[in-house]
Amino acid sequence: MYRTATALAAVLLLAGCGKATDLPASATYGADVKLVAPDPDGPVPTLNPAKAVGWPAGAAPVAPAGFKVGRFADGLDHPRWLYQLANGDVLVAESNSPARPVKGITDWVAARMMKRAGAGVASANRITLLRDADGDGVAETKTALLTGLNSPFGMAVIGDWLYVGDTDAVRRWPFKAGQTTLTGPGEVIADLPAGTPNNHWARNLLASPDGKTLYVTVGSNSNIAEGGMDKEAMRANILTLDLETRTLRVFASGLRNPNGLAFEPVSGALWTTVNERDMLGDNLVPDYMTSVRDGGHYGWPWSYFGQHVDDRVQPQRPDMVAKAIVPDYALGAHTASLGLAFYPMAPVYDLAAGATPPPHFPQAYVGGAFIGQHGSWNRKPVSGYKVVFVPFQGGKPAGATQDFLIGFLDAKGQAQGRPVGVLVNRAGALLVADDVGNVVWRVAASK
Repeated sequence: MYRTATALAAVLLLAGCGKATDLPASATYGADVKLVAPDPDGPVPTLNPAKAVGWPAGAAPVAPAGFKVGRFADGLDHPRWLYQLANGDVLVAESNSPARPVKGITDWVAARMMKRAGAGVASANRITLLRDADGDGVAETKTALLTGLNSPFGMAVIGDWLYVGDTDAVRRWPFKAGQTTLTGPGEVIADLPAGTPNNHWARNLLASPDGKTLYVTVGSNSNIAEGGMDKEAMRANILTLDLETRTLRVFASGLRNPNGLAFEPVSGALWTTVNERDMLGDNLVPDYMTSVRDGGHYGWPWSYFGQHVDDRVQPQRPDMVAKAIVPDYALGAHTASLGLAFYPMAPVYDLAAGATPPPHFPQAYVGGAFIGQHGSWNRKPVSGYKVVFVPFQGGKPAGATQDFLIGFLDAKGQAQGRPVGVLVNRAGALLVADDVGNVVWRVAASK
């Protein structure tokens, strides 16, 4: 027993001591990023997540001048994703990966790394309703809307139904705005790939503008299909679910782990954030956001960032590489870019007669994209751990990435929080789910 524990400790020690990159993280961002040559990690990858410590009393992340940051809600249990209802209530999915069996050294090391990063907690399997009835930017009530779910993530209301993306199925419940509690297991509309193991477990949902279709994200079950493509059926895709026929089809493929989904406000195009592959070095492969074409293929597992072939994947598929579409915008290597929200072109709030409108974000932010970067686990130094902003013009990225909400890492490089889902609420403020701080932050323009 002692010998085994010592060997495992040695693996962890070696894993955390990878060489530090000399390329700045900023070099792996942008619409015209220049990729470096692969530098495979070898048999012992760099495992370097920031240690999760939580926020000390009175501390908060930092936004640019002209903005104020406050706690919209706290005391949550691993809040991951956000959704706003028509009446202004906000739903938050308190969720985490399903429990995973530990069968060997690899599983043991992975569990230790997740615990260090703040992801080792059991899933609350709950959707909580947050209500800010007086509009002061703080939710006065916090109610368990749904419990007993299975690693829930995405949410969408269509008509009189609330749809939830559990890790293994899309389910729905009858729902009216104003309700604070729902019961029952829900109606299964479509089964989704799951099983054990179930890596990349989060299933996001986005309703089509006509309300007839749900877009559903399903990440890969592996890094580069090392377990075989038969384990990846219907995975590494954005699917569409026809709500009348309850049938799924692949909308876009070759997306290793798509998460955020949003319609760009000028073009109406569907955009997504994607977490790319690991163990090609500190600077490969950049995560990205991209517009998504029906029938488009984005390379995984055979190639990355268009037609850059990954020689580790066997057998090779030159036919699939030839189809691979270059993503629109790189978001940094290993940043774990998850949340995606566009700032609307016009104010989104509803006002009572004579009420004073809340301050809108400055014009420079209108139409641009906010991205929640959960943070790296196998890069040295770490990357991500912040919310960034990318300006858009004419439906396309139009400038360098800007840090918008920072300070999630303390002076020792420890994670006080980790941003995940982002949402522009009906008051024009940005809400950010922080699953280490157990807070939903609210960033509003100063008056």
